[in-house]
Amino acid sequence: MVDERIQKLAKTLVEHSTKVKKGDRVVINGDIVAEPLITEVYRLCLAKGAHPAVHTPLPGLAHIFYKNANKEQLEKFPEVTMFEAKKADVFIGIHGDLNTREFSDVDPKRMAVRSKIVRPISDERMKKRWVGCDYPTNALAMEADMCLEDYSDWFYKACNVDYEAMKKRNQKLADLLNKSSEVRIVGKNTDLTLSIKGMTAINRPAKCNVPDGEVFTAPEKSKVNGHIEFSYPAIRAGNEVDGIYVEFKNGKVVKATAKKNEKFLHAMLNMDEGSSYLGELGIGVNYSIDKYTKNLLFDEKIGGTIHLAFGMSYDECTVKNKAQANKSALHWDIVKDMRQGGELIVDGKVIQRNGKFLI
Repeated sequence: MVDERIQKLAKTLVEHSTKVKKGDRVVINGDIVAEPLITEVYRLCLAKGAHPAVHTPLPGLAHIFYKNANKEQLEKFPEVTMFEAKKADVFIGIHGDLNTREFSDVDPKRMAVRSKIVRPISDERMKKRWVGCDYPTNALAMEADMCLEDYSDWFYKACNVDYEAMKKRNQKLADLLNKSSEVRIVGKNTDLTLSIKGMTAINRPAKCNVPDGEVFTAPEKSKVNGHIEFSYPAIRAGNEVDGIYVEFKNGKVVKATAKKNEKFLHAMLNMDEGSSYLGELGIGVNYSIDKYTKNLLFDEKIGGTIHLAFGMSYDECTVKNKAQANKSALHWDIVKDMRQGGELIVDGKVIQRNGKFLI
């Protein structure tokens, strides 16, 4: 018998997030370990009259590629994948980590090269209806210092929330940001000012990833100044970067240090012209997510946190101020906890203190 929590999550992905309808060409990308959720999503898509196709890559193939591909193979653009991206109407990604450190021995420069090559495919997919979701695995449970049973309970509690109620609850925050010009982030070793003038704040729970719980916007590319110390390790492609401290001047990173894996941090920030600028300011509002688990999909939504993304800004945030949009193959969110001594100040008014909203 199928777990009711899996059925509820599949319904969120198909009916709420992507609104699959009759005739839609749906691409479901998922890891084999996530078979129960993939199966339910597939079943629901068929019930809607859609045409689903499932891709489940074998574990370890991506690692083999990065370790063995020659220069020509690394820089080869995947035309077939792009063809599918253009023809599909909906993309549903279901990720189930078996080894969260799989790519820790891969040269980050090789991964940066590949990211730039396949960026057009990501851009094409983002024009469609899409959503990304995780599936609870032992690897993710271990990262969170939990057993799989407890982690699964925590996972589904975070994912299966009332997203319509969440949207109504946080619209006041989005409205405030949309009529404001400046956000100041103050906390431990942090005093950072960002201009958000002319940018659009998005409050759209569970439309692009699940779990959700953030209101996000984009800073003006050249108008970020100050410094910030991030609270938690940032994990990307199996590389854990801890103790991150960054200084900005006129939008650009002028100093970046880390207590662990600083070399990887610098490689990411030097990926391209836009990777050393910010593309997103996100405010976590899902208070069902109450602990850091080394899983960004969850960690950036923790109620009482903020996150900043180095690299690409989302077009929907910059539609009214395209001149200050940031372009990059990188989009890397890093989280700061505001629950102990942090303040969010918007146009001179404190709107959040110690992770609790005052509006």
